[in-house]
Amino acid sequence: MNCASKSNNLESKEPYQTPALSELQRLVWRRGGSDNHVDQVWPNLYLGDAWAARSKTVLLDLGITHILNAADGPYNINTGARYYKDLPVEYYGVQAFDDTSFDISIFFRDAANFIHEALKTGEGKVFVHCAMGLSRSATLVLAYLMIHENLTLVDALRSVDLHRGICPNTGFLSQLRALDISLNKEQKSLSGL
Repeated sequence: MNCASKSNNLESKEPYQTPALSELQRLVWRRGGSDNHVDQVWPNLYLGDAWAARSKTVLLDLGITHILNAADGPYNINTGARYYKDLPVEYYGVQAFDDTSFDISIFFRDAANFIHEALKTGEGKVFVHCAMGLSRSATLVLAYLMIHENLTLVDALRSVDLHRGICPNTGFLSQLRALDISLNKEQKSLSGL
């Protein structure tokens, strides 16, 4: 089945099924969004790179209240809570590596909950970043959209890609696919299907 017919199936009345990894990769490769240092990809949710993470002026201008660093640690983007001590922000760091064999899924729920708690206040603005704002941070934003906004992986990819070109590595995409399958099963069992 080609990508066009798969896409049509996703928009039809047929029950949603998680696409194969190759189909998800095709969605990612059709990058559509910007490649700015920071972009709003969901209401009050921003995705960006290390340059924006280090620019306190940019963060203040955006009104950021929460920062999720998906590349925390001494071998990555080592900002940490101390770097932002003069800003009114809450910091959460995830020491992830942009490697296809790295298990980023262990951070899906905690990162999604951090974003969710910040956004549900109505005043929160969350900035999620890694080195380039394409893979690690994008993966955690996609997981949030799937877990708390009930988007399918396909819908989350499309939604974020409208605003920022992202490119989760194949390993991360595979882990998001597994999350999508799991959430889809939960949804079906809750609705009695």
